[in-house]
This record gives sequence, structure tokens and C-alpha cells, in this order.
Amino acid sequence: MLRAVIGEVLPLALVVTISPLNIIPAILLLFTSKPLTNPLNFLAGFVGGVALVLVLLTSLGDAVNLSTDDGHSSWAGILKVILGLYLLYAAVKKFRGRPTAGEEGSLPKWMDGIAGYSPGRALGAGLALGALNPKNLVVGLASAAAISAGGLSTAQEVVAGAVYVLVAVFGVLAPIVVMLVLGDRAHEVLEGWNVWLRQNNATVMSVLFVVFGIVLIGQGIAGI
Repeated sequence: MLRAVIGEVLPLALVVTISPLNIIPAILLLFTSKPLTNPLNFLAGFVGGVALVLVLLTSLGDAVNLSTDDGHSSWAGILKVILGLYLLYAAVKKFRGRPTAGEEGSLPKWMDGIAGYSPGRALGAGLALGALNPKNLVVGLASAAAISAGGLSTAQEVVAGAVYVLVAVFGVLAPIVVMLVLGDRAHEVLEGWNVWLRQNNATVMSVLFVVFGIVLIGQGIAGI
């Protein structure tokens, strides 16, 4: 049962880890006056935000008893269908708002002053992004529903949740690893990442939302 739940949450965690708007701040923080402290604080905050949302939503799911053993699996299935439909809607909206050829992709306004962030503000930004980003919330809710409906013990829920969080935060961790491994050469590589991610953010997320929206709808229909 644990392996089946992990199999459900892993693809969802990939939506978070591949999201350009989670990765870009980590890259930008590597170019500040505190090129290691700020990104590490941002990563710590992001881990905390993603984990907090999953714990709260899983606890809520456990409280209302979504376990298949008690005949409540249909609620988890309905929730997945709703979330899957939302992802399809978000995919269309993202794709329609993509930048045209040669147009630079826009970033959220909160990233404008990121070069001047203090370590504390970087921590807070990571926490807020991990916990409050609507797309992270949707995926976290779907993952929490899968964990709650899996009929797992508390220890098994912790393991499944830990796997989700570790995979979900890898995208934010990756630029830091590149910086540590490549040293001075990392700036050129990361700047290339930044430009590509900004330009292709909408397209990448549209594809991800379509794929995983369909996956969620399929899982939900199977569970109703």
C-alpha cells in the first residue's frame, strides 16, 4: 500500500520541482551579495512551506477519514477529479498568456527586489512560495488526498510525505548544487537556465498541467 501511495505522489511532486517560478528565485539569489546564505535560507523556507502544507492537509484528510477501508474513497476520487480539471483550466490560461517570440517572460513583482534580499527575507520568501503558491497548494492537496486515502499507518504517512517533499524541493536545490560543483563557471550556466526558464515558463507549466491534470482525473474516476 505504501508503494502505491508513493507512486501516486511522486508524479505530483515533479510538478512542483519542475515549476520554473520555484527555481528562478533560487537562481537569482545566487547572484546576490550573499550567494550561498540567501539561497540556502530560501531552500530551507521552501522545504518548510511545502512540508507544512502537506502536513496540514494530510491531517485534515485523516480527520475527515478518507481511507478506503472506511468507505470514504469516493471523496478522495471526487477531489482529484476537481483538482485535475483545475489543472487543465490553468494549463489553458498559462498557454494563452505565454510570451511571444522574442518577448522576455515576465516575473512576479515580488521578485523585483530579490537582489537586495537579506537572509531573513530570503527565508520568508521561500516559506511563502512553498506554502502559498496556488499551484503548490493544488498539488499538495492532491498529494494529501492520496496519502490520507491510502489506509497507511502514521509512520507510513510520514515516509510518503517525506518522499513527496524531497522530490518537490529538488528543483530549488539544483541551482545551489550547480553553484557548489561548478564554482565560477556556474554563473554562465545558471544565467542560461534563468533566461530559458523565464522565456518558456508558461509553455513548460502548460504541458505539465495538462499531463498531470489528466492523471489526476484518471485516478479520481478510478477511485469514485
